[in-house]
Amino acid sequence: MKPARFDYYNVETIDQVHKLIADNPDVRVIAGGQTLVPMLSMRLARPSAVVDIMRIDQLSKIDEKAGSIRVGAAVRQAALLAWPRLAEKQPLLAAALPWVGHAQTRNRGTICGSIAHADPSAELPLVLVALNGVVRAFKQTGKTSSARGRLFVGPMTTARSDDEIIEAVLFPLRENGKGYAFNEFGRRHGDFAIVSCAAVADAKEVRLTVGGVADRPASIQIQAASDAEAALILNDFAWSLQARDDLHASAEYRRQLVRQMGLRTICEARQCIA
Repeated sequence: MKPARFDYYNVETIDQVHKLIADNPDVRVIAGGQTLVPMLSMRLARPSAVVDIMRIDQLSKIDEKAGSIRVGAAVRQAALLAWPRLAEKQPLLAAALPWVGHAQTRNRGTICGSIAHADPSAELPLVLVALNGVVRAFKQTGKTSSARGRLFVGPMTTARSDDEIIEAVLFPLRENGKGYAFNEFGRRHGDFAIVSCAAVADAKEVRLTVGGVADRPASIQIQAASDAEAALILNDFAWSLQARDDLHASAEYRRQLVRQMGLRTICEARQCIA
């Protein structure tokens, strides 16, 4: 199918974006286009105008700032994966990024676009929750807002308001005394996950975050425990996620993956404590 007719704007400043949205609330923002373009083609989205933010210089940077890796809204996934010392600065992000789509889509898709889309099976929202990262957004008033924790409120749904444009996401840097691990199971490498797990551990506890099961990434804190005790905790956690049946896997299969892959991810994170 072909998209319905729309106006296209290629802008160079945030102010231009806000003016377009103020003049026409039906405007949609596009960056990498890996989600919006298919939706336009299938006419699931029919905006009257699309504004491209990829030429805004301030949104195209990766910086190490205030204890975090700051990733602008126009940074492509491949660019962050190729960022020097990523594995040293944030190993969880470095481990998850190769699982995000395929090389072709990573060359176009953006970090912030994946997070804004909020697919419950996507890797980048999972990592953001696991690291307790922050999303920064511009409002039309000129003010900035920050969101963490309850940013993801449901499938493809975030707490971001219509007058906010994501400026950047902040992933906390690796901390001494912590270990990080990521695992994923899908039909093929690069497909959306049937279940994915991210763990951040220290000597006292581990935070396990699971994606692909519930309607958004879900986390649990587990105090220092033996593998047997952790397995019992994971069993209760797996049942609490209200796993669903679909074409790819049954609810029981997903719960079993949470139990087994979750425990493996916890063990790997503990082994990586430095």
